[in-house]
Amino acid sequence: MSMDRREFLKATAMAAATTAASRLAYGETPALDPSVADEVHSRVKFDKAPCRFCGTGCHLQIGVDPNTDKVVSISGDQRAEVNKGLLCVKGYHAGLALYGKDRLTRPMLKQGDKHVPISWDKAIDIIAKRIQKNPAGFAFYGSGQWTIPEGYAAQKFTKGGLGNNHIDPNARLCMASAVTGFVSTYGVDEPAGTYTDLDKCDVIITWGNNPAEMHPVLFSRVIDRRSRGEKVTLIDMGTRRTRTTDHATHYLQFKPQGDVAIALGIAHLLCKKNTYSQEFVDKYLNFRRDSDPLENPTLLGESMTFDEFKRAVSVYTPEKVEELSGVPASKIHLLADLFGNPDIRITSLWCMGMNQHTRGTDINRLVHGIHLLSGHFGRPGDAPTSLTGQPSACGTAREVGTLAHALPGGRVVANAKHREQSEDIWNVPRGRINPKPGYHTVLMWEKFSTPKEEGGDIDTLWVQVTNPGHSLPNTEKLFYPSRKLEDKFLIVSDVYPTESTRHADLILPSALWIEKNGMFGNSERRTQQWFKQVSPPGEARDDCWQTIAVAHRLHELGHEGMKDRDGRFLFEMKDEAGKSVPVWKWTNYYDINVDRALFEEYRKFTTLKHKNLAPYDVYAAHRGLRWPVVQEPDGTWREVQYRFAGFDDPFVEKGKKLDFYHSTTNDGRAQVWFAPYVAPPEVPDADYPFWLCTGRVLEHWHTGSMTMRIPQTRRAMPNAYVEVHPEDAAELNLSSGEVVIIESRRGSCELPVWINGRGRPPRGSLFVPFFDERMLINQVTLDAHCPISKEPDYKKCAVKVRKLTAKGATDG
Repeated sequence: MSMDRREFLKATAMAAATTAASRLAYGETPALDPSVADEVHSRVKFDKAPCRFCGTGCHLQIGVDPNTDKVVSISGDQRAEVNKGLLCVKGYHAGLALYGKDRLTRPMLKQGDKHVPISWDKAIDIIAKRIQKNPAGFAFYGSGQWTIPEGYAAQKFTKGGLGNNHIDPNARLCMASAVTGFVSTYGVDEPAGTYTDLDKCDVIITWGNNPAEMHPVLFSRVIDRRSRGEKVTLIDMGTRRTRTTDHATHYLQFKPQGDVAIALGIAHLLCKKNTYSQEFVDKYLNFRRDSDPLENPTLLGESMTFDEFKRAVSVYTPEKVEELSGVPASKIHLLADLFGNPDIRITSLWCMGMNQHTRGTDINRLVHGIHLLSGHFGRPGDAPTSLTGQPSACGTAREVGTLAHALPGGRVVANAKHREQSEDIWNVPRGRINPKPGYHTVLMWEKFSTPKEEGGDIDTLWVQVTNPGHSLPNTEKLFYPSRKLEDKFLIVSDVYPTESTRHADLILPSALWIEKNGMFGNSERRTQQWFKQVSPPGEARDDCWQTIAVAHRLHELGHEGMKDRDGRFLFEMKDEAGKSVPVWKWTNYYDINVDRALFEEYRKFTTLKHKNLAPYDVYAAHRGLRWPVVQEPDGTWREVQYRFAGFDDPFVEKGKKLDFYHSTTNDGRAQVWFAPYVAPPEVPDADYPFWLCTGRVLEHWHTGSMTMRIPQTRRAMPNAYVEVHPEDAAELNLSSGEVVIIESRRGSCELPVWINGRGRPPRGSLFVPFFDERMLINQVTLDAHCPISKEPDYKKCAVKVRKLTAKGATDG
């Protein structure tokens, strides 16, 4: 029996949670008198906003009761192209994320073993004076949950004010390898296609991801097409069976790191069978490799000929790939034959499996490469597409450029011309922007956790919209040591108590989602806007205001970096009459729309790399627009779905079918890369005989600081667990529900066992979701990272399993 989109989403969301969600969506309360319910409905005010959780960018209709200043209704936005009125279980319950009983509502300073309330003025003064004392020792750590204006303000404050590039987002932990893959292939970041490819393709290949749970609204498009009788071939490749596997036409289980070998095997067979696209090779492609791929790989590499490329991939025969990956040679032929067929359209999807990888840049390049080599690019349905896990990993971390090496709009700090352009837009003196890239995430936290006399030159670190005490890899090395060093000061802005706030020196309570204005940018380059709809609790305040308030206190203390070329405050803003508004004062922050002012300045950065954005007010009137957004002769604004394709992209040279106009070789060609298979840095052995992979579950998002406060999602998935193969469990005498210790060379974690659960790992492999703050699996994970993107590998490390007994742990 076929299943349509709504049935699929209901099944994945679980019946109880869906029922509860629909009650919230329609403002229903079982005990409410009908006449009272009608009265409430009559006064509810609705407005749009993108969902607060993943990078899909579903739009919600949010109903607020003005009498209570509370969200009383959530529903999918029927007018939104992304989700067409549908939501997953997290989306339906997003409003409840605002109302956990333990919201942070006052600034708190650590004194002894306790956090004590202090005033905002004192908190801002403490931060400013620490930065003033040592500006070079300050670091800013944010995330893809920063709104676009928040990230832009943090970027301008750090790089344009302090002249310090130590700012990085947690997107370094999830999307950096996608960035380096796109940039080194096309010369510019982010996918060329859109979600529309899911509606047009004949074949979908999931490269180590699980969209049935992680991006269920997008995956429901596939289910919907099949329910209408359309044939959609789904090939699921992974290291364990998941809910996506349940819908797959073919499942290809590979050994950890085996995806690199699979991609190389496809490229080899395309060349051997002469089923590559001669048109693409002749007109649109160059070939590249790293001169020293093991010791010193680089973003740009060196050129190679097509013949050299063919010789390089020739060693990756189907039999060799089977040996390296565990995938049968016949299945490598299957994949190559699909890519070699020009009459079908293929969309590849990936997320953390390819990105959180010690060869993350390599595998991203290779997947782009087989699409380009085979000609499966530039038509609706033919697309290599990375998906994001955070609501604005693209819009803020990648486009605003809140990375240690980047500037807004695709610029980099190492490029003198880019620095000058940025200094002109910010109106700051020449030389203000430091040409040396700052510390990437792993190095930033390593420096913060290292004594000053041993090279630990970061002494003040401000965290906004993320929870590094929970989400960093190898926290025993990167997070906890700093908490024992007296000269290290950790500031955390958040909405709930977390592992990070528990260890912070200063806690700042933040406004959440629709408690403030905001803008996100989703996985298909869609920029989305919303207005503040409810008030934050207590003294919680916007993250953007916090940044501006600290900047102004530094300005008062005489920090020259907080002045522009004309001696004005770096964040001076004016109302429509041209009068300066003191937005650093909370009482005046909403006198004007600070988001609009920051966004209109940021827009000036976006044209260099043809990431053109429309004016703020245009986004206020739409359910998001995909960039580049270009103005038509009649004054309207048009979004572009397919970049580099002559039929849609206005920046393609007239008459060309394809034009990679940001080519790293400056000739309009994309780069197809060769990269050799490299074994993982840590593999199971006699002492640590199991692979460990970490990830997410449907009901919870990232570290669970919001979704674990939602009663429905917490009940549906109350705790983390470790998936164990039944034969491994029998050999270790384990049963479901039994608590075991998962231990690596770095740390350990206690978790209950789940056998034959939702996911099914192969023998010798374990899976643990990382959402549960009571079971911190990142005390176990590895901090080894891709040498180019600097993204850590959360998907593979070696561990052992020990039984937990009443008297303690014993080997099982």
